[in-house]
Amino acid sequence: MSANHSTKRLTPAARRRRVTGLMAAVAIAFFLASCGGAPNNRAAVVLIDISGEYAHEMEKARRVTSYLLGSLEPGDSIAVAFIDNTSYTERNFIARADFDHRPSVANDQKRQVKAKLDAFLKDFDVPSYHSDLTGGILLARDYLESAEAKTRQIFLLSDLDEDLKPELDRDVPLTLGGIEVVAVNVIRRDSDNVDPKGYRKRIAGWQERVQTNGGHWQMVNQIERLERVVALR
Repeated sequence: MSANHSTKRLTPAARRRRVTGLMAAVAIAFFLASCGGAPNNRAAVVLIDISGEYAHEMEKARRVTSYLLGSLEPGDSIAVAFIDNTSYTERNFIARADFDHRPSVANDQKRQVKAKLDAFLKDFDVPSYHSDLTGGILLARDYLESAEAKTRQIFLLSDLDEDLKPELDRDVPLTLGGIEVVAVNVIRRDSDNVDPKGYRKRIAGWQERVQTNGGHWQMVNQIERLERVVALR
């Protein structure tokens, strides 16, 4: 008996079950193919230095985060964290979100991130005495690695003056392959007025460290110029 003849003898209910099964198989295959493809989303981390002289720059952190929230899309991810005496801890996260693929839900998540940052900045009072920049970058790197995004960026708001507590060991590789570090609003410290070489030395030192560890480096001292960096996808 031919296959065609066998198909014709199927009852209507059996034919419906066969069609439903085929449609389900096609849907599963499409889903698996889309999951197995290369990611096309973005993950960003905003790192805010709350130590010493940089503690007066908190409004810049709000502006950068708001700018990012406006540019990130459903399916993207964001984290906001602060740099203080010891920065490689879960408590340093202010907010984290993996935006839902539904725009309305993603917008609610963005509002929650903004609200958490606003609350943090409102309660912020005393700057930290030390600045563990390395710990903060390691924390951001771990988050970005878990996000598995196509574009991964760290927006670092700091004067780039690392002042570690004596007991901290930060002589470790940063391992920043595929990650772009964008230094934003790198202010000049009071001591730079006495020795201007210190400002450029800090920038050059962090640029070399990031690039030596496989990362990409950019510096944007005017927040208004962030559009081109954020637009890169």
